[in-house]
Amino acid sequence: MLNKKYRFHSRGGVRYVYQKGETVRSPKMSLVFVDNERGFTRVGVVVSKKVEKTAVGRNRIRRRIYEAIRNNFDLLPKKRDYIFVVYSKDVLKIPFNELECRLGELVEQSKGVI
Repeated sequence: MLNKKYRFHSRGGVRYVYQKGETVRSPKMSLVFVDNERGFTRVGVVVSKKVEKTAVGRNRIRRRIYEAIRNNFDLLPKKRDYIFVVYSKDVLKIPFNELECRLGELVEQSKGVI
């Protein structure tokens, strides 16, 4: 699991990212991001009940994404907030290395936007 320091702790931070942030999309998920003044990166993962009905399934998707981010955390630009929004339950079934590649592609797209 990603260190607690690098996760969101309130809805206010998430709301700020949604309001002020920019979005890049892929077929199975999107990335909302905005620069921050904290000096470090924060990451959040959102999985709707429309994607997976059971909490077990949603949490499993969330844990897989957090683990992929933790393994590649040094590749994320510093001083930025990220929220990964999952649209498809296929994220649960794709191989882990492919998941890491898809997340990396979204992050690379975000570098070109700002």
